[in-house]
Amino acid sequence: MSAENRVNVRGVYFDNVNMEEAVDKAMGFIASEGCDYIVTPNAEIVQNCLENPENYKVINGSSMTIPDGIGVVYAAKILKTPLKCKVAGCELAEHLIEKISKTGDGVYFFGGGKATEQAPCIAKQAADKLTEKYPGLVVSGYRDGYFKDEDVPGIIDDINKSGAKLLFVCLGAPKQEKWIYANKDKLDVHLAIGLGGSLDVFSGNVKRAPKFFIKCNLEWFYRLICMPTRIGRMMKLPKFLFGTMIHKNKNIPEVPEEK
Repeated sequence: MSAENRVNVRGVYFDNVNMEEAVDKAMGFIASEGCDYIVTPNAEIVQNCLENPENYKVINGSSMTIPDGIGVVYAAKILKTPLKCKVAGCELAEHLIEKISKTGDGVYFFGGGKATEQAPCIAKQAADKLTEKYPGLVVSGYRDGYFKDEDVPGIIDDINKSGAKLLFVCLGAPKQEKWIYANKDKLDVHLAIGLGGSLDVFSGNVKRAPKFFIKCNLEWFYRLICMPTRIGRMMKLPKFLFGTMIHKNKNIPEVPEEK
């Protein structure tokens, strides 16, 4: 989608969609040829773009960009170009899993922790949990998120040989978005999505916030309570919002030219 049809929040262009619209668009990508990709920026990722302008081209090059954070929704209101709502990437992913469990399209899980003596890798655990919940789901393949640059061709080959149409890349931002951007022309999947820690949630190793926190847009606060070490990352939210109030959409750094 062109930037003109998106909402500009500090130089990142968001699709103004609700969950149902996002799911419909994503399913359209899965049904189409070529490799589309979806990114799910929150305020931290937008702030990362402001501080590292080379990431703008990666985020804004997506087929769909959804606001995965209430900070982005608040910033859009400050800019007087409101977004409809927060669209959580983890929830979008599960909606797509439910949909493709009925179509027979395969999914590949890439990311998460390694296998241990006590348990398989996180991606395998997520696959087992989701196939139990959605019996028709076809998990075409999986692998953990630990690799070296020289491993990438083999990873791409494994994904392509799997026949999956949907790819979840869960390496953390912005590594996952950069990986998709760099390799999208080599992938045979129809849709790739950067989904951070979603496999940890799907595997049952990390719990999402209780519904009360989600409903009240306090999921970030719940994560901070559970992991106080996230305080450094959380401080990017007030920095981002204050920066939005002061600068609006001005002073957006230029994207460096590719060499």
